[in-house]
Amino acid sequence: MTVHFIGAGPGAADLLTVRAVELLRKSPVCLYAGTYLDPEVLGYCAPEAELLDTQGLDLDEIVEHCARAHARGADVARLCSGDPSIYSALTEQKRRLDARGIPWDVTPGVPAYAAAAALLGAELTVPELTQSVVLTRTRARSTAMPESESLANFARTRATLILHLAITRVRTLAAELSLEYGADCPVAVVYRASQPEQQVLRGTLADIADRVEAAGLRQAAVILVGRALADSLDCAQSHLYDPARDRSHLTR
Repeated sequence: MTVHFIGAGPGAADLLTVRAVELLRKSPVCLYAGTYLDPEVLGYCAPEAELLDTQGLDLDEIVEHCARAHARGADVARLCSGDPSIYSALTEQKRRLDARGIPWDVTPGVPAYAAAAALLGAELTVPELTQSVVLTRTRARSTAMPESESLANFARTRATLILHLAITRVRTLAAELSLEYGADCPVAVVYRASQPEQQVLRGTLADIADRVEAAGLRQAAVILVGRALADSLDCAQSHLYDPARDRSHLTR
């Protein structure tokens, strides 16, 4: 028996990996985060599978369900929104499973920020403009942030910034980020990327809060900030594809 942590992607059922689909089909138990999941994803589960929405459970209760499945030798598909490598509580769940001797593995998924960038048709790393992407969040009703990871510290890099779990504080954040990025810096807010109700708001740090508040967005949205998001860019050419690059050693 194994608990399979599976990245459910941004929500769309057709963005799951082939491995994820196979695990869902053969797992007798599926624990899923219903808040962010398109119900079509559960269509990959067997008709007789036990389905449990975990949004009302704490971690100990979730692990207890895994332990019960383990006792009867039933695999568990533990669906996480996006990719398990960020903001999935994977570390805490692994620790509890290890303490009980319950095996587990991880199957990656499409992260929400990647789905958002695809919807925007944006490359987040543009030659000589920005070559780094910062994935972070802010604190509201959530776990404290490390002191070294303040938004101001990240803003000084002027890298493409991806903010999760921050939509309710967009006005405060936009004002703070304007100090480093400039009020005219492009911003995009993507709500439920890849799902039927997906929504894209584009603007600048000066006006994005007005747009978000007018749309009434309160959850399930990713905020992207940076010059790489501009509609048109006259950027430098990547060295990898530059015609002037010496490729003779590649054809020997």
